[in-house]
Amino acid sequence: MKLYRFLTGPDDATFCHKVTAALNKGWHLFGSPTYGFDQEAKSMRCGQAMVKDVEGQEYMPDTKLSDW
Repeated sequence: MKLYRFLTGPDDATFCHKVTAALNKGWHLFGSPTYGFDQEAKSMRCGQAMVKDVEGQEYMPDTKLSDW
């Protein structure tokens, strides 16, 4: 199965750690990161799409992506 996630977070080290943790679990960057201003929080936010291929598994709508 092919999995897709979109990680988001504040523009700080926690976002970088979130992406790094996903890379170390076998996820791959998909496309360019995004960066924008959150008007409500008055802060910058980051986003990064991630994909992962998992052999021998079938995707189900209740698949918890963070388990992979």
